[in-house]
Amino acid sequence: MQQKIKKLKEYLQNHYGEKTDPWGLHPKRVLENFKKIWPIYHNYFDVRIHGKINVKKRPYMVVSNHTGQIPIDAILITTAFASELRFPRILRPLVERFLISLPFFGRWSNETGAVLGDRHNCLNLLKRGESVLVFPEGVKGISKNTKDFYKLQPFTRGFIRMAITSGVDILPVAVTGAEEFYPYVVQMKRLAKFLKLPALPLSPNLIPLPSPVDIFIGKAYSLPKNLSPDALDKELDEHILKIEKQIKMLLEEGLKKRRTIVARLKR
Repeated sequence: MQQKIKKLKEYLQNHYGEKTDPWGLHPKRVLENFKKIWPIYHNYFDVRIHGKINVKKRPYMVVSNHTGQIPIDAILITTAFASELRFPRILRPLVERFLISLPFFGRWSNETGAVLGDRHNCLNLLKRGESVLVFPEGVKGISKNTKDFYKLQPFTRGFIRMAITSGVDILPVAVTGAEEFYPYVVQMKRLAKFLKLPALPLSPNLIPLPSPVDIFIGKAYSLPKNLSPDALDKELDEHILKIEKQIKMLLEEGLKKRRTIVARLKR
């Protein structure tokens, strides 16, 4: 762990210095947060990352399935990219306004790299050479009933328009194991709507179970140079479907090799 901390500290110093960036990221807070998250990441969720060879030293729009009822998957992905790659990086998750507005959590999210997920922020981050993390399924990705676990929800088109504008490659990612944090879930949609919440899952366990997590990184997807960000939806859908297909293939691979909580406890 000490070696990972040292490597991340060097990256933060070289990339950000000691100042807070325009979106609130604070290098010192990032390092402090990593020290707290790593034992959970490594010991509790036993995260393994596959496909590291597919990540080069350049900015990406990282596109992942969304799983787990609460956005723990984003924390695990960002921790993996900060500590497991040859070239560590701080992914900037684009998050819902609801999360940013929460007391304490919103400020903590900003200080550790999260950014309100609008077009302006995304394009400016990519322009500065940052890599962003996007969940095109949105809230629907983490508000599934048990029977719909690992079923990709339709992707929105905003992410691909921003990737075209910025000229960065899209890096597909699939996460398996996070749906088992809360294996029995019922979504209280009507109550959530009444309370003006994006989702309200009901589960017998309040604390996420120690399900082992695997993160699969696919090959980067390059968009055609002549494709306009103002292209018709049907022109974009062709590429969205290809990216969805890659993530589905990664999910299928992951589910075939999925580690279970029971098998892990027997070790």
